[in-house]
Amino acid sequence: MIERTEYLEQLKRFKDKDLIKVVTGIRRCGKSTLFDLYIEYLKQNQVNSKQIININLENPEYHFESYMELYNYVNEKIGDEEKYYVFLDEVQNVPEFQKAVDGLYIKKNIDLYITGSNAYLLSGELATLLSGRYIEIKMLPLSFKEYLSAFPNKKESRDRIFLDYMRNGGMPGNISLLENNANDLDRYLDGIFSTVVYKDIMARNNVTDKMLLESVIKFIYDSIGSPISTKKISDTLTSKGMSTSNHTVENYITAFLESFLIYKAERFDVKGKNLLARDYKYYTVDTGLRSYLLGKKADKDMGHILENIVYLELLRRGYKVYVGKVDDFEVDFVAENREGIKYYQVALSVRDEDVLKRELRALEKTGDHYPKYLLTLDMDLETDYNGIRKINVVDWLLEN
Repeated sequence: MIERTEYLEQLKRFKDKDLIKVVTGIRRCGKSTLFDLYIEYLKQNQVNSKQIININLENPEYHFESYMELYNYVNEKIGDEEKYYVFLDEVQNVPEFQKAVDGLYIKKNIDLYITGSNAYLLSGELATLLSGRYIEIKMLPLSFKEYLSAFPNKKESRDRIFLDYMRNGGMPGNISLLENNANDLDRYLDGIFSTVVYKDIMARNNVTDKMLLESVIKFIYDSIGSPISTKKISDTLTSKGMSTSNHTVENYITAFLESFLIYKAERFDVKGKNLLARDYKYYTVDTGLRSYLLGKKADKDMGHILENIVYLELLRRGYKVYVGKVDDFEVDFVAENREGIKYYQVALSVRDEDVLKRELRALEKTGDHYPKYLLTLDMDLETDYNGIRKINVVDWLLEN
């Protein structure tokens, strides 16, 4: 079991705080395992097993027709005034679950933890009921540091393992499959994708055209790191004989975002300090899912795959991430948190002098003194170009 240390530390920090701990993320990214790790931590810190109520609502053993059935089930297990730790995994499977969550939260001797595989978990009525009373922990598949930790005694170099990570992604189930039978990887990823599509998108949104839905997600996955519009997607699919519209494509994109299949990076005018309202960039939650859906053509654009990995890592590190526009140039990522802004350019290699100049130019154009980084796969010593730090991207991914 891979230690999801950063997420585990967040749960530890919020233990016994008067907040609902809400863990969100795509199916199979490790939310249930995180609960298992945290429950083990509680037991090691003098929490009795009877004070822990762990309900995985994907398990047919727990079938509740209504929120009251769930509420009553938990309530019956609380027999005294001791502190109880209640875990509700995939809570959105219970009708009107938000009412059960709200009812349990107001009990003073319950510390409540929930997970969900769809962003609508924190929209609508639940957000209204729990405004200011929850903390969201946004979970992603394995970082490269976590992925590498699964190969401590392997002979392969970290760079060889990183190339596998770029292609196969970081879904936790990948590790055992690659060790036993790599051919099973596509079947595993197909299971994740199909579950998300059927349970989280088609059933919830009354979508009937699975072929069109898959065509839209394939278009987006094939265009990671490139600005695209709903009109461009709609026009392209229409030219291929598919009946669609801008409105339909927009609805599908919203569903992909809600189910965490993709993430959207808005464009940011660095000099004007404002967001630009069109031609967003999208990134996949997992490069392995992209490889599964696109097949052999997935490996053609390694530069954008690397960019995707850096984007997800910046999210893991707690940044809001935008695509920067500086005059007619583009900064791959503007990463912002409470401490300020950092700029990142990502390239496979800048050994070619013209490529190096092009990548540096956008960073130089920002006209400010925020930290600037150029991340590449070049195996060079760290270099500084007038304040712009060039770092090997694998070294950067393994930083503390």
